[in-house]
Amino acid sequence: MKGVIRFGRKKGKLAPRFIEPFEIIEMIGEVAYRLDLLPRLSVVRDVSHISMLRRCLRDETYVVDCTEIQLRSNATYVETPVRIVNRIMKQLRQAKIPLVKVQWNHQDKREATWEPESEMKGKYPYLFE
Repeated sequence: MKGVIRFGRKKGKLAPRFIEPFEIIEMIGEVAYRLDLLPRLSVVRDVSHISMLRRCLRDETYVVDCTEIQLRSNATYVETPVRIVNRIMKQLRQAKIPLVKVQWNHQDKREATWEPESEMKGKYPYLFE
């Protein structure tokens, strides 16, 4: 499952990540809203808690376009690394572990993650050419 990102831990839930601005159709109770989701997101539940919603910011670099992501039937998609941003040598008590900071597609440079260099060389050797 490494490299596969799920929208939520439970099937059909949205993770706290901004996908795209969606219109609020109706208010359900005091803290729940029904959203107008795209037909491609039919596997995701259209009712969200108010704490999961954010005011729509017009920063287009931080919003992921849903047309770029190929969703599977179980609401997952595969992330592939774009480039290596940084390298460090993590010093533990007895060992040194080389780590690389990887920028993933559909994510901003601020959301890059630290991964073990040996793991990344095995799966994605084209990044080290």
